[in-house]
Amino acid sequence: MYLGLDIGTSGVKALLIDDEQSIIGSTHARLTVSRPFTGWSEQDPQSWINACDEAIEALRSLFPRHFKALKSISLSGQMHGATLLNAKDQLLRPCMLWNDTRSFKEAAHLDAQPQFRALSGNIVFPGFTAPKLAWVAQHEPKIFEQIARVLLPKDYVRLWLTGEYVSDMSDAAGTSWLNVEQRCWSDELLSLSGMRLDQMPRLVEGSAISGRLRAEHIARWQLAGTPIVGGGAGDNAASACGMGVIHEGRAFLSLGTSGVLFAATDGYKPNAASAVHAFCHAIPNTWHQMGVILSATDALNWYAGITGKTAAQLTQQLPAYPEGPSDVRFLPYLSGERTPHNDARIRGAFAGLAHESNQATLTQAVLEGVSFAIRDNLESLREAGTELRSIVAVGGGTASQFWLQTLANTLNLTIELPRDGDFGAAFGAARLAQMATINSDSTELLQPPVIERIFEPDESTAAAYEDAYQHYQSLYPALRSLA
Repeated sequence: MYLGLDIGTSGVKALLIDDEQSIIGSTHARLTVSRPFTGWSEQDPQSWINACDEAIEALRSLFPRHFKALKSISLSGQMHGATLLNAKDQLLRPCMLWNDTRSFKEAAHLDAQPQFRALSGNIVFPGFTAPKLAWVAQHEPKIFEQIARVLLPKDYVRLWLTGEYVSDMSDAAGTSWLNVEQRCWSDELLSLSGMRLDQMPRLVEGSAISGRLRAEHIARWQLAGTPIVGGGAGDNAASACGMGVIHEGRAFLSLGTSGVLFAATDGYKPNAASAVHAFCHAIPNTWHQMGVILSATDALNWYAGITGKTAAQLTQQLPAYPEGPSDVRFLPYLSGERTPHNDARIRGAFAGLAHESNQATLTQAVLEGVSFAIRDNLESLREAGTELRSIVAVGGGTASQFWLQTLANTLNLTIELPRDGDFGAAFGAARLAQMATINSDSTELLQPPVIERIFEPDESTAAAYEDAYQHYQSLYPALRSLA
């Protein structure tokens, strides 16, 4: 048995698979986010431990015989979070999350130093880890002086599981401290942001062993052996492993809290100017490109909260098939935007509201606005040298066929929907646990899912969606001038 643990923003998921990669079962424990000020987004790292414990105990209770045969565990997690520990492994402050943008000034300062783009292959975005530490140095100097270790969220859970300070290449690539091409920490980048190599965890590949489970957990969970803990991956690379997106030309779109357009590449292909992320993949000697928007289903959930309805109720008001774009535009910059604008201060807007604009009109506008933002990501990937013909779509947003067809029309690409199943980050982490157990980097264990339905672009509305996208693009500069 192999266990995948995914430490997400809104919850922890535990998923158990067998040697055939059949899912035995999964459990979930909720997490909450604190937003004390505009642009801030924090969590108490202890809540990750509590949620993992809850999810694991639930899984063990439901499947005691299977769980007892556990061979290995691997981890997936939200990226970029700054978990700060002192020399006694005590937490120094709440973790600043991936969508915390308070450090936009520090990010701009670091990004202005050419070594960062040259070595990390990426813009220093405000959500990345390095500018968060620069912010702490500036605003919380007493805390900064006590920092002995900086861990990413899943790696703090790893410390709880194994007692080891370890991270993997895919997650470390999102810190702005990794030499992404060489797959190692950069002393130069650390020094430029006031950090030291001894404050960083040891690095392993996602399919490698990072340690063994502590004896206290083995006894408490009544395990038959001593499971190993694999390297794991950042959530998007783990999801790619779950969907078999590991070779050039394969891509997936995640419609979750954020929106991610992820394309595997056969080599290291940075293009920081396009605001595309060029990161290490979870498998040795592989990389990927990725465009990220900060609010995808989060935008629909925000609008649902205002209307007093659920997201599902809102999308059910829409027709089964989009006949063309709405006259209203929505810009989904509720907490700033990453690709392609790298703009922490921009905020969202509706444009084109009229007396006849009703609830359904605005729901459609929200779905289209997120779709247009993803189109921005697609164009950025093209600038970075990646061409796609089709995309596998996953995440909560795929429950809406209207949205999937809107995406096909907006992107002018085939959208593939997998057969019902769980191919997300926890499943990818479980696959990596299996690879670590058998000491294999073979990609044969990372097969793509069976596709159940295909959404093709509607040629009859192609011109209308292209015009709507051009209108959408024209609104950002106008909105930026008011920010």
